Amino acid sequence: AGRKLVCHEETKQRLETYFKGREFGKSQLNQAMLPEGCTVFQNDHGTAPGCGFTTADGKVLVMLPGPPSELLPMLQNYVVPYLSQWAGGVIASTNIHAFGIGEGTAAEKIADLLQGENPTAATYALADEMYVRVTAKAATKEKAQMLCKPLAEKIRERLGDFVYGTDVANLEVVVVRELQKQGKMLATAESCTGGMLAERITDIAGASQVFHMGLVTYSNEVKSALVNVPENLLKEKGAVCPETAFAMAQGVRKKAGADFGIGITGVAGPKTSEGKPVGYILIALDDGQHTYLRTMTGKGGRKERNYLRHLAASNALDMLRRRLLGLPGIEQIAFTGH
Repeated sequence: AGRKLVCHEETKQRLETYFKGREFGKSQLNQAMLPEGCTVFQNDHGTAPGCGFTTADGKVLVMLPGPPSELLPMLQNYVVPYLSQWAGGVIASTNIHAFGIGEGTAAEKIADLLQGENPTAATYALADEMYVRVTAKAATKEKAQMLCKPLAEKIRERLGDFVYGTDVANLEVVVVRELQKQGKMLATAESCTGGMLAERITDIAGASQVFHMGLVTYSNEVKSALVNVPENLLKEKGAVCPETAFAMAQGVRKKAGADFGIGITGVAGPKTSEGKPVGYILIALDDGQHTYLRTMTGKGGRKERNYLRHLAASNALDMLRRRLLGLPGIEQIAFTGH
């Protein structure tokens, strides 16, 4: 396209932070090499950025990452606003994020609201959640935003407490901010998720104010030694049972002196364990007075190991969100994804 590649410093810094403690070589650094003078689109769901620029003959060229889970949010959040400068008028949009409801089910609930022309609304599925994007065009950004508001509110009302936020980065941001608001502390004990829940929480700036301890209690011996899961319980019923999940949540909360404890145990695959199918995961939440349980049954849905681990962490976050906000459904059957 007639432009030389140069290193985009902001992207390079993001990559260095992301790969800290891991191998960071030329192949990773290549993601920061972008056409000189381009507009860079930040990747909120991966590492490779996108970009847009005008060619010498006046054409607008946009480059995006391949995975749909990265491409679609980037298209909606950055590319559409970027292209609006050639569309006449100003485009504004708002994203309504939901967890625990499939895209198809959500689309049925708001079917009549998806028919408008200005503003428009469309549903999008991500790996383990979905969102509705409301977009409007007007003479100014403020007027376009005002056009979006009534429709966005109707969509939030229809989807109810599945909605966890509007124009927010992710579920963990919402949970961390609510913990901060209420002055509460969390501790976690994870088995099959291997610390993924703790990692997602500590990725959020300010998490140290609300996250006291994160333990990976993978073996039975460690479950007993660190969070006081009774040895006889593990011998009689095994590591993958509701009682063990309860004991993990209660044990880590007491050990940390936290307000909430979360315990996760299950079978992330690739093989079955203790007669339980791949995808059978138990998530317990203890608040000192009650212990709640959500079960991923392992029936249907995707079976990829990392997907199941991420989905279990998301279900744990949703349980805590509902408990913090006094919403029903803490123990509803776990969402199994799209």
